[in-house]
Amino acid sequence: MSIYLQQLTIRLATGLGQLPAAQRQLHTRYFLEAQRQDGGFAGRMGDSDLYYTSFGLRALSILGELYGPVAESAATFLRLQMKSHQTIVDFFSLFYAANLLKISAGIDVFAQSETDWQSNVAGFLEMLRRDDGGYAKAPEGYAGSTYHTFLVVLVMQLLERPIPHADDVVRFLKSQQDPEGGWREIRASKRAGTNPTAAAVATLQIISNQPNHTGATIDHDLKELTLDYLCEMQTDEGGIRANTRIPIADLLSSFTGGLTLTELESFEELDVELFAQFVNSMELSGGGFQAAAWDDADDVEYSFYGLGCLALLNQ
Repeated sequence: MSIYLQQLTIRLATGLGQLPAAQRQLHTRYFLEAQRQDGGFAGRMGDSDLYYTSFGLRALSILGELYGPVAESAATFLRLQMKSHQTIVDFFSLFYAANLLKISAGIDVFAQSETDWQSNVAGFLEMLRRDDGGYAKAPEGYAGSTYHTFLVVLVMQLLERPIPHADDVVRFLKSQQDPEGGWREIRASKRAGTNPTAAAVATLQIISNQPNHTGATIDHDLKELTLDYLCEMQTDEGGIRANTRIPIADLLSSFTGGLTLTELESFEELDVELFAQFVNSMELSGGGFQAAAWDDADDVEYSFYGLGCLALLNQ
């Protein structure tokens, strides 16, 4: 697994290790019961797919429960999905889930794959590179996306390959910066967002840890501008919102924003007590989490974000 994802998994697992056993068991049962007979996980409607399966396995991994029949069943599902992925999101979901199974349960999903499959994946990712230096979501995409550029970088790390055109990626991310703080998702975006900001910071940190890429370093002024932006995104209810046009906080933005502040060693810049109140208010009595105050249901994606927020609070 890549250094970034390995460190993230360890960080979250360590934080969840501080929770009471009964609370951990409650959420473990929620995710175990969410696994389908085919070994995958689904959203609130529809069949199992790679995206939600990745979140289900990520949650079980940081809870220390990804092993045995659960892992074997998930591996069967992933093998059946290896020919169906179409976007970078699918690729990331597949490779991240497969790496979690290898690390947690010793199961190699790709053991019987063609010997050149890694080169084929790298070739597909190169098709997503755009003239602006970023990567699009799919081959038909016309411009780079901050989030999908981040996913390409993560997939290349999972493939244990160098990040191609890293200087162009840094150039792209600089073009996505909002002068008032944060990063935009695409060049046509009118405002920065919490989630593209988290993706940009993580990508720059990954690239800055490679030799000869000092241009990716987040200096003091950029750090302060980013901290101010993310703290501004905290709402009166305590969570973090997606952007300035959305008044309500959600667990996705709360997790990515909180994680970014943690990576910048500034989580305490938030009102941490209020943040904790928001996260706890999203926790369901039967396990899992709802996404936001407007939500009346739950799924494995937002339940993972809820666990992630608890982990950040308990580090």
